[in-house]
Amino acid sequence: MRSLLRSAALAAAFAASLAGPAPAASKSKPEHIVIGLDLSTSNPLVENDAYAAKVAERLMPMLRNLEPRSQVTLRTFGVYDPTRQQLRIDRTISSLHPAEEVAAVIQGVVKGIPTLVKRGTLQAQPATNIVAFLENTAELVDCRHNATNIVLVSDGIEDSSIARLTKLNAVLPPPESKLFKNCKGLEILGIGVGANSPQLTNHLREQWDAWAKAAGFKDFSGLNDW
Repeated sequence: MRSLLRSAALAAAFAASLAGPAPAASKSKPEHIVIGLDLSTSNPLVENDAYAAKVAERLMPMLRNLEPRSQVTLRTFGVYDPTRQQLRIDRTISSLHPAEEVAAVIQGVVKGIPTLVKRGTLQAQPATNIVAFLENTAELVDCRHNATNIVLVSDGIEDSSIARLTKLNAVLPPPESKLFKNCKGLEILGIGVGANSPQLTNHLREQWDAWAKAAGFKDFSGLNDW
């Protein structure tokens, strides 16, 4: 009897080895990627086709491998007027909207921004309300239940009543509270682009790094080039 049981156990172990390792468990939290497109006139995104294509390509790896139930949100910002921000995309990854398809849609939209501006479908805007955009975005995300990353395609030059970061002595006031507590990261693609000043780029990166940490983000990245 014992030999029979031992043989059965060995057979089961052999069968398990043929089956290979068990599939990896899915991530505990779905992801939420929020993409903010800065339509201010200082951002090359609004007129430079090559730059828009470069940004679109950068975004693809963030999106194409998202798991089901993950969310993708795209908004524009510039002036402090919601009626001027008419480009809005919201997708939840599913069999109806697979990640590769959603990534391709976002890529096409971002690459097409200069064309949309030239046609007048979108308008380049004379101000840059980055902080206000982030404050509004804080109402849309749930960082307790989603691994949330916010990606701003922006030169990072806040130009509003809050601050005018066009000079090296300008300071970005800290947020009044941890708006993004437990949020994964804030990334600014194109920080300082167009300003042609390494000193200003470094200053902008320092200001936004401090703001992001004070707002509760775990990580901050400010890329001038990639």
